[in-house]
This record gives sequence, structure tokens and C-alpha cells, in this order.
Amino acid sequence: MKFTNKYKFFSKAILVLLISLTLQSCFVAKDYERPELVETENLFRTDNLPTDSVSIADVSWKTLFTDQFLQHYVEEGLRNNMDVRIAIQQMIAAEAYAKQGKAGYLPSVGIGANATYQELSENSQFGSLFNEAIDQYDVTANLSWEADIWGKIRSNKRATQAAYLQSVSGHQAVKTQLISSIVNTYYNLLALDAQLEVTKETITTRESSVETIKALKDAGQVTLVAVDQNVAQYNNAKALQVDIEIAIFKTENTLSILLGKAPQHFERSSLDKQKIEQDITLGVPATLLSNRPDVMAAEYSLIQSFELTNVAISNFYPSLTLTASGGFQSLELDNLLSVNSLFANILGGLTQPLFNQRRLKTQKEVTLAQQEQSLLLFKRTLLVAGGEVSNALFSYKSETKKFEFRKNEVEALRAAESNSEALLKNGYANYLDLLTARESALTAELNIIDSKLQQLVAIVDLYEALGGGWR
Repeated sequence: MKFTNKYKFFSKAILVLLISLTLQSCFVAKDYERPELVETENLFRTDNLPTDSVSIADVSWKTLFTDQFLQHYVEEGLRNNMDVRIAIQQMIAAEAYAKQGKAGYLPSVGIGANATYQELSENSQFGSLFNEAIDQYDVTANLSWEADIWGKIRSNKRATQAAYLQSVSGHQAVKTQLISSIVNTYYNLLALDAQLEVTKETITTRESSVETIKALKDAGQVTLVAVDQNVAQYNNAKALQVDIEIAIFKTENTLSILLGKAPQHFERSSLDKQKIEQDITLGVPATLLSNRPDVMAAEYSLIQSFELTNVAISNFYPSLTLTASGGFQSLELDNLLSVNSLFANILGGLTQPLFNQRRLKTQKEVTLAQQEQSLLLFKRTLLVAGGEVSNALFSYKSETKKFEFRKNEVEALRAAESNSEALLKNGYANYLDLLTARESALTAELNIIDSKLQQLVAIVDLYEALGGGWR
């Protein structure tokens, strides 16, 4: 009876102890809460502040970029690009660690078989009892399980999950950057094609002009200097053609690398056919937290650091470990699997760290510093993202205005070139006026192509800055 009462008393005591320890766990392992981010205020630096969360980043890249050649190249790049494939392998490795973190609640189990031969000294305590050597055989299973009293295992699990999600966001960031790079490279090719076409037309015109200026020289209306300068201008255009062809060749090689394939020529459309009809919507600055993969990755890094700090703090508290072992043990191999050979041991205990050469305190201080570092990196990443949106938006608006000015400039200079040539033929103008008009007209036409390119690039940059492309 006394034994039964004592058993009940100890059972209740242990139950109360476990409940009290479990209730105190909420004071050790905290739950993550996103910090206050005043950095999101006025992040886009624009008077036209968005009123809702709708963003162009929510639009699929297939909807935004409708060129069929371009769509094919983006799909090919997403399949074959080396950086994307490396990011996938990093994600697989992080997923393996995340699975290991989930298994932290499970016990550790091992099994082994042993055969022992022992020759005893005749003068020893047992040697005087046994006159021969002792053989012993055993098959033993061991189990060890730690109770998650302070939330240490839970925090470690969350840390590995955050690391995995960070790798996923890293993969998404690579996809976003890759799409942006492929589209911009493709647009660069189209712009170079357009500049090459203008240059070839200019070469044809200047070749004809050389013949005209030679006829005027024979008629005594101009000097040999005028002929030489026209020939020089013609050769200048031919050299420009070579420069553009070199740029096209190198840009195609760049696109080859992005697509993960050998250098080659690429079929493509024309710059005039590139029209992005999607409305340019920014969304509120806070949408960057869920759209920008690099911002999401920075926050997952902060979450990981936060949970590792929980683990470091939990290490100061006692750990409750249950261990058990059991199996078969016999002095004779024939009797090893007999019922009489069974044995079992069960042990439970609390272990409180006391002196460990300051390791636990150092670990806590380091994790706290790393957590603060991750917080600052998170905020900096958000600021950089806002700056990139602001730059891309301002560039798009500026290039749109500039394009109209460039168009007017080309029209005026082409008219000046035509008028100068007519006046020269009739003896009312100097050949230098014609040369100047020609050079200015060519420069203006090349500039308007570049302005059209910069408009497209600004939209692509804005799309990337807002976090588009990875969905």
C-alpha cells in the first residue's frame, strides 16, 4: 500500500514538473514577427502614389512580352541556363536539410551485434571464479529521444525551413534576372539590326553622293577638297557598319550564354514591332515584400537567424532525454535468441549545462549579432529594391519624353540634308553645310533607335525591379 501511494506521489510530481516546464517554454522560444519597416514609406519617390496593391509584377512574362521569338528564347533559357540549374541544386540541398530539421522530433534508433572474447587474469576478482575464458554475444537496440521542452527542436526545424525557402527565393531571383537579361539582350539585338539598316542606307546614299560631288567638281562648282571629304564621310559610314556588325556578333554570343548553348545566329523580329501594351502599375511599396525574390530571401535569412537565436538561448536550459536499450545477450551463441537472453534498460534524466568554457554564451552573443546583421541586410535590400523601382520608373518617363524630341530632331535634320543637297546642286550652298547635315542626320537616326531601345529596357528594368517574371 505504501509503495502504491509513493508511486502515485512521484507520478503526480513528475507530471506537475513536466507541465510547468512545458508552460515555461513559451518564455524561451519566441515566435517570429516581421519588424516595423518605416523604410517602405515613399519608397518609390513619386508624386503619383499607387492606391492599391495591383502591380505589373503580377503579370506573366508571356503576357508582357508577346514577341514569339523572344518567348521561345526565354523558355529555352529557363530550361538550360547554368545559373538556374545551379540554383535548383542549391534548392535541393536546402530541402534535404529542411527534411532533417523536421525529423528532429523523432527518436534516434540504432541496432548492432557484438561478439566478445575475454581472457581473465587468475589473480583478478572474477578470474578466481572462472578458470577459463568468457565468450559473450549480444544483439542490442538503442533508442534516444529528447523532449522539446524549451522549443529548441521546433526552432531548429523552423530555421532549416527558412533556409530552404531562402534558397527557393534565390532560385526565383535567378529566374527574374535571367528573363530580364534575355529580354534586354534580345532588344539590344533588334536595336543593332535597326542601326545597321540605317547605316547601310546611309552608305548607299553617300556612295551616290560621291559620284554627284565628282560631277560637280568636273563642272567646276566644287573643289577636290569637297570630293575628298565626301569620300571620307562615305568610308566613315562603312567603318560604322563594321562596328555595328561586331556588336551584333558579340551580342548574339551573349544571348547564347544566357540560353546555355553554343554561340550561333538567332532568328528575330524587328524593333518597330516591339510594343508593350500592358499598363504600367507599381502597386504599393509593401508589395515588394511578397514580389521581390531577393527581398523575400533577405527576410527568410532574418527568420533563420531569429530561430537560431532561439536555439542558442534554449541551450542554457536543462534538456530532458530518455534513453533505452534492449535486446539479446548470452554467453553461448546457441542460446542468444532465447527468451531468457532478453534484457532491457530505460533511463530518463535532466541535464543542466554549467561550465562549458563559455561556449553557450559565445553562441548566444554571436547569434544575436547575426540576427541584427540579417535585419540590417533585410532593410538595405528593401531600400535597394525601392531605389531600383524609382530609377526604372523615372527612366521610362524620361525616355518617353525624349523619344518625341528625337523624332522631331530626325525630321528636321533629314529635311536639312535634303535642302542642303538641292541648294548645293544649284550653287546656293557650301558643300560643308551638306556634310554637316548628313552627319547630324545619321547621328539623330541612330539616337532615335537608341531612345526606342531605352524605353523598352526601362520597362523591363521596372518589371524586374517590382519582382516580376518568376511566377
